[in-house]
Amino acid sequence: MKFNDFKISKALINALTDLGFDTPTTIQQKAFSVIMSGKDVVGLAQTGTGKTYAFLLPILNQFKFTKNIEPRTIVLVPTRELVEQIVDETNKLAKYMNVRVLGVYGGANINIQKEELLEGVDILVATPGRMYDLALNGSLKLKAIQKFVIDEMDEMLNLGFRTQLNNIFELLPEKRQNLLFSATLTDDIEKVIHEYFDAPEKIEAAAHGTPLESIQQLTYHVPNYYSKVNLLTHLLKSDEFKKVLIFTKSKKIADLLYDQMIEQFPENIGVIHSNKSQNFRFGSLRNFENGTHRILIATDLVSRGLDISEVTHVINFDMPEDTLNYIHRIGRTGRAEKHGIAISLVTEWDMEYKDQAEQLMQLTLPVLPIPEEVELSEELIESEKPIVPGVNYMPKIKISGSGAFHEKKAKNKKVNLGGSYKRKVKEKYKKPKTRGQKK
Repeated sequence: MKFNDFKISKALINALTDLGFDTPTTIQQKAFSVIMSGKDVVGLAQTGTGKTYAFLLPILNQFKFTKNIEPRTIVLVPTRELVEQIVDETNKLAKYMNVRVLGVYGGANINIQKEELLEGVDILVATPGRMYDLALNGSLKLKAIQKFVIDEMDEMLNLGFRTQLNNIFELLPEKRQNLLFSATLTDDIEKVIHEYFDAPEKIEAAAHGTPLESIQQLTYHVPNYYSKVNLLTHLLKSDEFKKVLIFTKSKKIADLLYDQMIEQFPENIGVIHSNKSQNFRFGSLRNFENGTHRILIATDLVSRGLDISEVTHVINFDMPEDTLNYIHRIGRTGRAEKHGIAISLVTEWDMEYKDQAEQLMQLTLPVLPIPEEVELSEELIESEKPIVPGVNYMPKIKISGSGAFHEKKAKNKKVNLGGSYKRKVKEKYKKPKTRGQKK
């Protein structure tokens, strides 16, 4: 099937041709006619299979120009990076159309966003917190909303947006089309679908947890952090590692690894996580996307939804504790039907999470021998050191019964009776003294 078979507008066909796309992915094929029919949709597909275009194409195909300033479509996403990406993709597809697209998210000037809303918006892409703030202060009018899209909702729930999401549903007009696209479907998402969706049609492009066939998955068993650093340095010196995304388990490890790797690869490496400023994060992604940086160290912040092109390798410096995040991480490579390689550096602390990933995918990840020239360190970072009681460590003694270890001194046996004046008043009048005269 080709995009021409969809019977979509000439403007969209021209835009797709400019982008070099002529054949839809599986999720795009399955979703197009269902969304066009007006039904609520729950779309499940692996990351990197074209979920964004799966909802953008039918939405833009049904778009009709109007001078109204209120948005008719809202796309809700978990992160500001994903807002920017979807705004960019929408503008590319709407190249030959008159569509007003705006992205709003926290951390940016809300007053500027208010002014942009007043200029008129057709498609609003937003994070939950900022959208709710704009709706509450009256800047964002929701009465004209016809389509409400939720992308990567499980990540929204992980980030603590459940309350905002419920509140947003209550503000939306009752008559609307709901579209949800995600790589995973959790019990919490099922509850939201049951409460707010109207008989949605479920579309699944691949079995849940199945890795992309275009990704070769490999592992190394490594004893500790510094041995990982030595192995990683060795791998990155190869010309085969042209565009490499490295995932760590925490912001602290990401910064530590960056400080060590930048000595080996100066001006060729970046880092991104949620503690970095908005401008820093956008700059890191931009430098990685345009090739200024060959290597990007990241937390799971960028494993969800972001479409970074031409990533040749994904390296799990640490295995993710959430097994589904393994699928999301490796899905950053092998995109658009291209081949990719995912490498995991597994210590004994990671072994449990590796086993869980294998069970989810129902396959065994091959283990490669560590090259002889890679030095295996015996030095441990603080989190790898065994917990040993200190020299002055005193275990707490559980005391049975009550009371002190010794007899109290006489002065400590006194009981506070309220002061001598109060006692004398009580003795004389046989009742407490009161303030004022009783009537």
